[in-house]
Amino acid sequence: MAARYVNTPDRYVQTTLSFLQDLLGAYHPRDFAVRLWDGSTWEAEAGQPTRFTLVLRHPGALRQMFWPPNELSFGEAYLYDDFDIEGEVKAVFAVGEHLLALPWGETEQLRYGQYLLSLPTEGRPRVGRQAAQLSGALHSKARDRQAAIYHYDVSNDFYALWLDKRMVYTCAYFATPVDDLDTAQERKLDYLCRKLRLRRGQRLLDIGCGWGGLLIYAAQHYGVETLGITVSQPQAELANARIRQAGLADRCRVEVLDYRDVEGAEEYDALVSVGMFEHVGEALLPTYFQEAWRLLRPGGVFLNHGIGCHPALWVHREQTFTGSYVFPDNEVLPISTTLHAAEQSGFEVRDVESLREHYVLTIGHWVRRLEAHQAEARRLTDEATYRVWRLYMSGTAYRFQTGQMNVYQALLLKPNQGQSGLPLTRADWYA
Repeated sequence: MAARYVNTPDRYVQTTLSFLQDLLGAYHPRDFAVRLWDGSTWEAEAGQPTRFTLVLRHPGALRQMFWPPNELSFGEAYLYDDFDIEGEVKAVFAVGEHLLALPWGETEQLRYGQYLLSLPTEGRPRVGRQAAQLSGALHSKARDRQAAIYHYDVSNDFYALWLDKRMVYTCAYFATPVDDLDTAQERKLDYLCRKLRLRRGQRLLDIGCGWGGLLIYAAQHYGVETLGITVSQPQAELANARIRQAGLADRCRVEVLDYRDVEGAEEYDALVSVGMFEHVGEALLPTYFQEAWRLLRPGGVFLNHGIGCHPALWVHREQTFTGSYVFPDNEVLPISTTLHAAEQSGFEVRDVESLREHYVLTIGHWVRRLEAHQAEARRLTDEATYRVWRLYMSGTAYRFQTGQMNVYQALLLKPNQGQSGLPLTRADWYA
């Protein structure tokens, strides 16, 4: 079907529209529109709802988006406002996958390059958040701290805008799709405590505790003594302030500490790690699980909650958007890789549960809340930072929705001379 153009006065407009028709004319269903800097519009396919509109800000926008043709170019062009997205950001990613899957061999690059290289080279200024620049050996303590600071030290107030009231920055647990975020996150915290079967007087270590939501909940509702560790100073400061406010400072605290530096042996009845595991890296999996084994008492359990990917899709790629602007050095691995490393360290795998659909719902809340507070988010950080999280979270929701990514809770046991001490059923988890 021929594209419907409105107001096409100059050659850059004509070149841009011709490129779009060549690249996406056969895409179906084309449920999006494109609006150019002069008001020219390439409408959605007839009969299709317009789920989003790409807004090209200047004549060189497509050149910034597609040259070179990779994920990073497209992401950076959005961050620095060469183009904007009006509408449902998550819907953009199906189109992006289509584009990246196109053959980009010499013939195609020559044909598409004729369009793109005839457009102006000028883009918008690259101001605001910049790509991470880390130093040192991969997953060394110093470099891991740099990576964590890059992501988590943006601003406590920024995260508070769109997280729940406890500031839990991990997958919630929904009973129904219409649950509000605060309810679903509190349900998740209680579910974790029940999976760990916490009892009054026990000691719990939270590896990568964030702003302390789980620690506080476990101390308040299950009477345990809790220690949380994080490598982010602002996180620790806010977490400890919340602990003091809750009157729990006598049995609950957060320290700025790498998981490899926790002292003691067999001092904890239970360990939990929620949303930190992705920072460890495949090469450090043996170290991670060996440290957990060292710290846990015989008969104790370790609940490891982390994102995984489909094994057929796992590949280490350099210069991804997420690796450059969100989670540098982040590694998402197949669950089989994770469980193998845990077993090699001595753990017995007792339960594995996928919460994939729950993360789609969780991120949906986050994105809507961020967009609702976009003016304040820009004030607290900058335009590019707001766009980083809007694009990153929407893309992550798409990958969970399509099954490319998953999130697992793995319950691991440190056996006590063959005795597990665990009940025969999971009934107490759901009581």
